[in-house]
Amino acid sequence: MARDNAPEHDSAPLDDRPRGYAGTYVEDEFDRDTDYIERRILDDPDAEWPVEAGRYRLAVARACPWANRTIIVRRLLGLEDTMSMAVAGPTHDADSWTFDLDPGEVDPVLGIAKLKDAYDKAHPGYPKGITVPAIVDVPTGQVVTNDFQQITIDMSTQWRAHHREGAPDLYPEALRDEIESVAEKVYHDVNNGVYKCGFAGRQESYERAYGDLFDRLDWLSERLSTQRYLVGDTITEADIRLFTTLVRFDPVYHGHFKCNRSKLSEMPVLWAYARDLFQTPGIGDTIDFDHIKSHYYEVHLDVNPSGIVPVGPTLENWADPHHREDLGGRPFGDGTPPPPPPADEVVPDAHNPALALLR
Repeated sequence: MARDNAPEHDSAPLDDRPRGYAGTYVEDEFDRDTDYIERRILDDPDAEWPVEAGRYRLAVARACPWANRTIIVRRLLGLEDTMSMAVAGPTHDADSWTFDLDPGEVDPVLGIAKLKDAYDKAHPGYPKGITVPAIVDVPTGQVVTNDFQQITIDMSTQWRAHHREGAPDLYPEALRDEIESVAEKVYHDVNNGVYKCGFAGRQESYERAYGDLFDRLDWLSERLSTQRYLVGDTITEADIRLFTTLVRFDPVYHGHFKCNRSKLSEMPVLWAYARDLFQTPGIGDTIDFDHIKSHYYEVHLDVNPSGIVPVGPTLENWADPHHREDLGGRPFGDGTPPPPPPADEVVPDAHNPALALLR
């Protein structure tokens, strides 16, 4: 659904809107820019950016699948009290993600209205896209890194001293090669594949990405038909990377991005697998379907010129039984589920109606 605090131009007549206010996305063949700020926060007191409780703030948008990964990992590992979180609104302009959900539309810790300000502190006149997730050094106000794949790995490996008691091992050393092998295929054909479909400006580019996407989803269905999780018998980094695309599939990618061979809910194995993860504490409770739909349908005006956000699909079915426990496996291994999220990080039931049914 549309936000209550949507920008004024969202209620203006279509012809009066500043077209391209959120940028343009369609190109002949979509090629994601992965040249990120690669500085790392390390478990080394002599590092340029050492692990330190309370020093860093994770900037996210619940709409974004790449940011959603970091929200989930932070929850499962229990880093909420160690690394605070700034949540941007679901829509943004061509300039930056903005903190328009906060009082005065300013992040209360960083004291900025736009995430771009933190990027400019690190690199004045930062010339690339302002992306989430990003980790900001609170004392200096500058972005340390926006390398989303490295951020979650480092949360698992570099922040161990601050993990909660009972935190799962999401990146077990013995399985890392397999996790990365599976995740690499998922990234190219699924995580990024839906974007290659949705932002394709040529029929042949779209059809190639479409074929790769559903070939990979069929491969994943076969893999998951006999095992509960992608790698090993517990939830790992690989599952989290896949889940954040699957949970957006029917609300956004099936229609908005023309990934319409099948809905997720029409692919029995993947649908049950996704519900299993969704119903796992610390995963489904990070999902804000309202933000997800608002972002894609309101921001990508060259894909959806009207900016209209669809009412459907039904979301309560995310609470339906999945029966994946029949395959065995232990979600947290030798660990335990995380406690409920902090009060100021709870997703409203209206934005995720399946959560209320699961309580």
